[in-house]
Amino acid sequence: MLPDLLLAFSDEYKILNLFRYITFRSGGAFMTALIVSLLCGERFIAWLKAHQAEGQPIRQDGPESHILAKAGTPTMGGLLILFSFIFATLLWVPLSNAYLWPVLLVAASFGMIGAADDWLKLKKRSSDGMSGRQKLVLQLGAALLASLIFIQLSPEELRYGVALPFFKDSLIYLGLFYVPFAMLVIVGASNAVNLTDGLDGLAIVPVMIVCVCFGMIAYLSGNINFANYLQIHYVPGTGDLATLLGAIIGAGLGFLWFNAPPAKVFMGDTGSLALGGALGAVSVATRHELVLAIAGGLFVVETLSVILQVASFKLTGKRIFLMAPLHHHFEKKGWAESTIVIRFWIISVVLALISLSTLKLR
Repeated sequence: MLPDLLLAFSDEYKILNLFRYITFRSGGAFMTALIVSLLCGERFIAWLKAHQAEGQPIRQDGPESHILAKAGTPTMGGLLILFSFIFATLLWVPLSNAYLWPVLLVAASFGMIGAADDWLKLKKRSSDGMSGRQKLVLQLGAALLASLIFIQLSPEELRYGVALPFFKDSLIYLGLFYVPFAMLVIVGASNAVNLTDGLDGLAIVPVMIVCVCFGMIAYLSGNINFANYLQIHYVPGTGDLATLLGAIIGAGLGFLWFNAPPAKVFMGDTGSLALGGALGAVSVATRHELVLAIAGGLFVVETLSVILQVASFKLTGKRIFLMAPLHHHFEKKGWAESTIVIRFWIISVVLALISLSTLKLR
């Protein structure tokens, strides 16, 4: 919005030319989202506590320490993240950017699905909210619409193609099968972040790390000079997604202020589904879907641990892990929560650096 309003006066006021630069707008979006989340956080948490007398329901089959330490903590803190980052995004991204709207569509719709799930959990006083099938159908519907929009926005030569990391000018053409593939990326990323969100600060920091990584990818992919130099596919218009991701990082940092151990609030499915969906949508827009699997490798491993646990128990009656997702396995082994969280953050940083290396190693 600000670029649309202020650049019209840039000939008269030269300083307004700053709004032409994605780097400047990304910094502005970051600071705006951070300030909004910090200023609104305390009052918002107080409001949640007033309407959630007993806080988020805790899994009875989970680690015993959670029942004592986390009982009474309010959930749906993802609303704070969503409001902060959407407000900052609309303020700093040109509203004419076509890629902005499908990403916000995914974030907002997945956030609403998560909010409905969190509300049902509170109403039932159970860790079970919406059925998995209901959530999946709604997510797939939003992902289908966003995927079709991304395909129409993509350059002709990139439509229906999946780029391979480490290989220049390489595409696997899927034809119409690209549509379900893109939907799988968006929905899979959303639910992977949701499964990871089980300890204070465990999900939000890796999300921000992946946002930094994809902010760089979006900026480079949307700039023809950098894209040609790095031999990656040029996707015009995606550069401003770096500004959107900057807003998510700012909102995430503000949320972490209140989510740091011991957490005053949980993001709930409201935040985790929205943030994961947004990351998946950006990866589809920039045509770096497979790089997301590297940068977000922590989320992939957490998801695989659940899949393997369920498959093993159904086939053999035995469990591979003491508890799934994987972070609960380490809790059961006696690792301190802070140890698990910090080590998982370190892994996320390493994976992000590996994913960025794909931009040059071609």
